[in-house]
Amino acid sequence: MNREQFGSRLGFILVSAGCAVGLGNVWKFPYMAGKFGGAAFILVYLLFLLILGLPIMVCEFGVGRASRKSIASSYKVLEPQGTVWHRMGWIGMAGNYLLVMFYAMVGGWMMYYCYRMISGEFVQASAEQITMGFEGMLAQPMTLFFWTFLVIVLSFGICNIGLQSGVEKVTKVMMICLLSLMVVLAFRSVTLDGAMEGVEFYLIPDFNRMMEAGIGNVIFGAMSQAFFTLSVGMGGMAIFGSYLDKRRSLAGEAIYIVLLDTFVALMAGLIIIPACFSFGIEPGAGPGLVFLTLPNVFSQMLGGQFWGALFFLFLSFAALTTVIGVFENILSFAMDLMGWSRKKAVIINIIALSVLCLPCILGFNVLVGFQPLGPNTNIMDLEDFLVSSNIMPLGAVIYLMFCTKRNGWGWDNFIAEANAGEGVSFPRKMRFYMTYILPWIIVIIYLKGYYDLFSPQGPMMLATWMVIAALFLAFVGSIIFKKPKMK
Repeated sequence: MNREQFGSRLGFILVSAGCAVGLGNVWKFPYMAGKFGGAAFILVYLLFLLILGLPIMVCEFGVGRASRKSIASSYKVLEPQGTVWHRMGWIGMAGNYLLVMFYAMVGGWMMYYCYRMISGEFVQASAEQITMGFEGMLAQPMTLFFWTFLVIVLSFGICNIGLQSGVEKVTKVMMICLLSLMVVLAFRSVTLDGAMEGVEFYLIPDFNRMMEAGIGNVIFGAMSQAFFTLSVGMGGMAIFGSYLDKRRSLAGEAIYIVLLDTFVALMAGLIIIPACFSFGIEPGAGPGLVFLTLPNVFSQMLGGQFWGALFFLFLSFAALTTVIGVFENILSFAMDLMGWSRKKAVIINIIALSVLCLPCILGFNVLVGFQPLGPNTNIMDLEDFLVSSNIMPLGAVIYLMFCTKRNGWGWDNFIAEANAGEGVSFPRKMRFYMTYILPWIIVIIYLKGYYDLFSPQGPMMLATWMVIAALFLAFVGSIIFKKPKMK
């Protein structure tokens, strides 16, 4: 069976960017910018985006395009005989399912809030009413399931139409709508009374603020956000690389995707931070900014019902483009490994994921007493931890080593694939950095994530989880250092 291909270069860029652009851009980035001093943080973030995220993305694209397979089979196709790189394929597949198990639900939250804004529920609502509205949503499993199921059906329905007619065409429209909505919302935000103070905070570097937040905290925060924002490590970019022809070099295409992803993150901050300053709200307030703080802003704003509906519509598009990208990856597993038709894979996965999403939904109500990572945590925190703090960083290390080590795909093969076609060439001189420096940066991010999460819970809890982290690293090492069989 011939591999499907994108119908256009623009389609590939927008679909790949749509997968990378997610709620982390518009949910996490603005409050991190607010927390770590605004523009000074952004400058550090942009640096790490270039030296950290971009090389890994090119690696993923290269493996995908060379193998013409998803992560389920790509390592198997390219690895030397006797090596075990393909073991990461199973981990990557599990990561995609885990991601959807909570991300589809959060996407449902966005759609539900868009509906609530349109219905006028938050017009003139008090802060207490808005808080109770969010808590009330979480307490209703049937409401959560309905909106989660809607996201699953919509996204798989688009994937079922096919790569070009469904995924590419619909995602292009969604991304264009998303970018347009952001521009409109940003213009409205910066024209609010008192918003220019927020614009200055956001766009004019003040390194004194950076010192106040702590240089180490700012650097690590920027480094972590730059890594996670591009959704690398689980094959999300590899699948789109597998649908790509060889007319364009991979570095050039990756740069466009990074620029789009960055534009969305920066515009999200330009929407949220000036609005926060206008209404006297702390821009570093955390994830609650989206569901608690901003509805308060819209309730006080002239025409807030309209602007609030547009804001959550744009968030819905951001969530859906990511979910569609992950679903396309999931479908490719079934088609590559099982030989299923796209339609059969869609039907089975709709049923499977509708069931698999239930633990996360119930974690906010029926199973609220289950706190797997310590006090005040839930099942969504566990699933997010497994994906964001384990599979993604360790998967990124595997991709890097696979593309640089002789017992993997190898540097020469990677460079030949990356630089095939017209456009920006990937520098050959990057080999040392990608082999001996970048993997250790990712390992530090990985271990720091464990430390930050578990150190407040006491030395015994920290020691236990650090041992678990070390065991995961040992597993990755067993893959990387497995020698090929001699011919």
